[in-house]
Amino acid sequence: MRRTRILAVLLALAAGLLTGGPPAALAAGAPAAAAVAADSYTWKNARVDGGGFVPGIVFNRSEKDLAYARTDIGGAYRWEEGTKSWTPLLDHVGWDDWGHTGVVSVASDSVDPDRVYAAVGTYTNDWDPGNGAVLRSADRGATWEKADLPFKLGGNMPGRGMGERLAVDPHDNDVLYLGAPSGNGLWRSTDAGVTWSEVTAFPNPGDYVQDPTDTSGYASDSQGVVWVTFDESTGTAGTRTKTVYVGVADKENAVYRSTDAGATWERVAGQPTGYLAHKGVLDAENGYLYLAYSDTGGPYDGGKGRLYRYATVTGTWTDISPVAEADTYFGFSGLTVDRQNPGTVMATAYSSWWPDTQIYRSTDSGATWTQAWEYTSYPTRENRYTMDVSSSPWLTWGANPSPPEQTPKLGWMTEALEIDPFDSDRMMYGTGATIYGTENLTNWDDEGGEFAIEPMVRGLEETAVNDLAAPPSGSPLLSALGDIGGFRHTSLTEVPSMMFTSPNFTSTTSLDFAETDPDVVVRAGNLDTGPHIAFSTDNGATWFGGTDPAGVSGGGTVAAGADGSRFVWSPQGAGVHHTTGFGTSWQPSSGIPAGAVVESDRVDPHTFYGFKSGKFYVSTDGGATFTASAATGLPAGDSVRFKALPGGEGDIWLAGGAADGPYGLWHSTDGGASFTKLPNVDEADTIGFGKAAPGASYQTLYTSAEIAGVRGIFRSTDQGATWTRVNDDAHQWGWTGAAITGDPRVYGRVYVATNGRGIVYGDTAGTGPGPGPDPEPTGACAVAYTVTNQWAGGFQADVRLTNTGTSAWTGWSLDWSFTGSQRVTQMWNAGYSQSGATVTAENVGWNGKVAPGASVSFGFTGSWSGTNAAPASFEMGGEACEQA
Repeated sequence: MRRTRILAVLLALAAGLLTGGPPAALAAGAPAAAAVAADSYTWKNARVDGGGFVPGIVFNRSEKDLAYARTDIGGAYRWEEGTKSWTPLLDHVGWDDWGHTGVVSVASDSVDPDRVYAAVGTYTNDWDPGNGAVLRSADRGATWEKADLPFKLGGNMPGRGMGERLAVDPHDNDVLYLGAPSGNGLWRSTDAGVTWSEVTAFPNPGDYVQDPTDTSGYASDSQGVVWVTFDESTGTAGTRTKTVYVGVADKENAVYRSTDAGATWERVAGQPTGYLAHKGVLDAENGYLYLAYSDTGGPYDGGKGRLYRYATVTGTWTDISPVAEADTYFGFSGLTVDRQNPGTVMATAYSSWWPDTQIYRSTDSGATWTQAWEYTSYPTRENRYTMDVSSSPWLTWGANPSPPEQTPKLGWMTEALEIDPFDSDRMMYGTGATIYGTENLTNWDDEGGEFAIEPMVRGLEETAVNDLAAPPSGSPLLSALGDIGGFRHTSLTEVPSMMFTSPNFTSTTSLDFAETDPDVVVRAGNLDTGPHIAFSTDNGATWFGGTDPAGVSGGGTVAAGADGSRFVWSPQGAGVHHTTGFGTSWQPSSGIPAGAVVESDRVDPHTFYGFKSGKFYVSTDGGATFTASAATGLPAGDSVRFKALPGGEGDIWLAGGAADGPYGLWHSTDGGASFTKLPNVDEADTIGFGKAAPGASYQTLYTSAEIAGVRGIFRSTDQGATWTRVNDDAHQWGWTGAAITGDPRVYGRVYVATNGRGIVYGDTAGTGPGPGPDPEPTGACAVAYTVTNQWAGGFQADVRLTNTGTSAWTGWSLDWSFTGSQRVTQMWNAGYSQSGATVTAENVGWNGKVAPGASVSFGFTGSWSGTNAAPASFEMGGEACEQA
């Protein structure tokens, strides 16, 4: 998210696939499906709200409140006006077609608003083994049909913010155009997207590449034909639009036009050169084609840019840039026209990373401009807007920048910008982390007026998940995420207040907690400058950085000893190391190769495990020395994930492999000395554990796997003897091979890592949170009340309620009264009500049963003024609880 990302392997961060994507061989045709037991699950996201780049927002031009958003790796979404939220549309994309979660363009049909199209494919090089496709829907994305293409598309490639590449003829909606990358030219469908053929008359497939020397094929691929715009004034209903403009990634020949419905094409005369046209937006009422130019393809880079207006009748080109070329250090991309007032046009300085992005607005067709912020006297800024990110508070990054930077930032990578065609006051724009919007945009034009910006991203979850952990106490979920580090979820249904900080990793690659002391947590990750490892002693609520051994260049994997007294770390750039305490002095581990994946035994604090290139390694001296196991037949490659069973010393499960070698799920009960391959698992890529099923003594297993020819998320309650598929064909989320874990406190709950659709979690019928039985608040109790964080006007508290009686509770209700002006604003793991100073907290459905001697915890945030003293007493059923 920072400007320095453009200096490194930034594209891997957004992709999440350079260090653990599916092997290319997995794109082969799936075996014939066989019968598999299935369970009915409810699936939701652990809320983050956003978290990645939104390069495109598309409003339908004929139906109010119908809009779509596209993401580079996380699918497409439809706006739901009633809830002010987004609905995911491509969760059905399966493992073999994982690349189709990258969306290079979306088109909404203005003739028949029920029709919507998505051009999908993630990479044009061999990182994505499959070709691209155009998906078509006749029910606004509820269901889809697919037209495969003979070439790849690049939803996560350089230039992905340009567009839209896909467009529907506004008069003959059976006609669509698609701009292709990689020298494949311009394509057309005349049967509503069912079949496609190249427009052979189109003269220029584009020649711009970001970096011709890149041998991976990522930055050296031609960005191709990048946008298509119809001039609706040149057609009538039922006949093809005559005039079509097309943008090409060619600095000398960027804009082409056809005046005979695509039969012939010519370069538009007089056009500027030396730039790429990121967008071409046409105002048919006034006869203007507006173009946003940058000297590079973006979305990260761009040092110079211009805005131009082309008069479609006279052929006159006018430079309408709001600043002189010499004063630009950015390119222009985001571009929109107010359809209610076509003389109003807006554009973004998408690549202005520092001190902020810029948004420009003109109400006279580009003759004059105002800007979203400007300097009064440097470094003091005056903003035309206010920002409220309380719904996604992590968007401040926990930062305290020096002027002229501000937090939250107006944005970065702002290539998507759209004014609602039915409402001049509503505007949305995409950034590298979210969608922002306003519903009083025209306040911009009032003297001294301010328009209000807030996130408009609820329901759109776009994080790439690298690791997950569900501790037995404290927070129910900890996550390691690409780009935004990770979160401590104290409530799955609320956005966390902040990502992991101190330090803020650009991407967290691995995390672990001490099994017998879950307050001790460790995480490793990537950072431009600073430590690559951090520790927490309060279950991930606060963090402090460790010290890197020499040579560390990336996070790698990390493991915490069972009691939190020692750690083993396998970072990138250095070999495996171990330490006692919190990483102030690391020592090299012997007997294990660099780059090994490391994990800890969950019982013996001195035992750690490793895996590398088909070999399993064991240390019994805290990671100082490792010995290669004699186990054979394990996967030869490094696409392996393994875990040791909580509470089971030496009980290890290992998943992974590749289609050209051993691939599946293995189990060891002797500390890795030997492994047995499960014969009923064809392929497995992750393994995790959750609470045992009622009546079972062994923890529940979860895996992302292929079993009996079916790819899915599976659960076993009998140590892998039988398996039940818990997802369905509508909930596949592309690639799910990074991490999986069950919940140790809720039977049936499973957390699944996706590569762009965030953290999804599922509950089997009757186990999820919700209204529980009527509380029966009887019996002796004890309460520990702790304020875990406090700031001006606000605080966070944790409450642990213990059953000190001799009978189990089947429900509970805890009462207390604040001694000051405190008010609860949000509570997790409990329902609550407050009347005056009196608060009642009640169990939710899944945590009502509390055995004698057991505890249940919940937390809340609140406001305060004056003093913030702890409540003097707590009661259950009118009886006082002891205070711990």
